[in-house]
Amino acid sequence: MTADSPLSDRLDDDDYPAYTIGRAAEMLGTTPGFLRAIGEARLITPLRSEGGHRRYSRYQLRIAARARELVDKGTPIEAACRIVILEDQLEEAQRINAEYRRAASRAAADDGSASG
Repeated sequence: MTADSPLSDRLDDDDYPAYTIGRAAEMLGTTPGFLRAIGEARLITPLRSEGGHRRYSRYQLRIAARARELVDKGTPIEAACRIVILEDQLEEAQRINAEYRRAASRAAADDGSASG
């Protein structure tokens, strides 16, 4: 471990690949095969350890859990992965739009106070 990335930073990092495929499957109540399948569907791409083993982050586990919910309700895995991808894209677009609205609102307020 290097001095510039202490353990506490890694534990707080949602993107740090801390979980093996077995541990991730156990946490999700599923099988390693399910995680491999959603990887093949390109929903999540686990990082690989130096030995080539899959490693998953907390963020990836949340995505996988959402896909599992859909599959458990009868949605085919490919469709579930596509739904989760689209939900994620929509959430990101809404976040960006909200940022633009806030910036436009601030700019309008600044223009109003400068002309008054």
